[in-house]
Amino acid sequence: MGSQPTFAIRIALLVTIVSSFTSILSGCATVGGGAPAPATTSVQKLEYYPYQVKGYQNSYPRKTILVLMPADARDVTGDSAPLNGNPAIGVITDQSGNISQRLYSPPLGPILQQAIGRSADEAGLSASSLPEVAYKPGVNYTTEYVLESKIRRCWVKKNRGANGQYGPVWRTTADLALDVSIYKPPFSVPFWTGSADETYYDPPVGSFGLGSEDEAGIYDEPGQVLSVALTRSVAAIFQRQDLRNLMLEDDIKSR
Repeated sequence: MGSQPTFAIRIALLVTIVSSFTSILSGCATVGGGAPAPATTSVQKLEYYPYQVKGYQNSYPRKTILVLMPADARDVTGDSAPLNGNPAIGVITDQSGNISQRLYSPPLGPILQQAIGRSADEAGLSASSLPEVAYKPGVNYTTEYVLESKIRRCWVKKNRGANGQYGPVWRTTADLALDVSIYKPPFSVPFWTGSADETYYDPPVGSFGLGSEDEAGIYDEPGQVLSVALTRSVAAIFQRQDLRNLMLEDDIKSR
């Protein structure tokens, strides 16, 4: 009989310890009365994936094209303001939709300029570049064409959904859009104008024949998903049949 109070005390102590441990865990996830913890930051790597998009390689005449520095024409106010010179490119959110991480990248202009040049080379053109942003009519450019572009959208969102059969389910959506004008020096009227945009989902819904709660993403980093959208958007410039026909006709006329 004398051991019963001691046993009860031990049970009460164990309950107190478990409750304290639970409170500590909850405090790690939130601060200040249940508010979400401050978002962390990450600088992501954005890059062009050569030959990922097929079908347009070497379909253009061997003409020279100068790729100017793309202008970042996005709305960069509020949550999309740059950090230490690095432009904002997206967010990671938790199950409640709270932002847990803000994503940034090195300056977008040089990344897109190099990507457009690589894609132009794949198409069969011979690309070079200059750090200037705007085409200047009347200037004695040494190439047959000059490409000017503006970045309209460049954003990725990675969201944690409900837990599936194999653990947390993550979904990532990346969006990139460009406005493009191609000039034929020294003329001021564009030789061709168009837009290129791509929205890429990782994982593609239903792509693996599983339920939406059990589909697994292909890429680990949101920057990789945005890189796919970047690659596809840039390639879409030179996949345009109207642009290809114009350059082929121009090649015939110049002979």
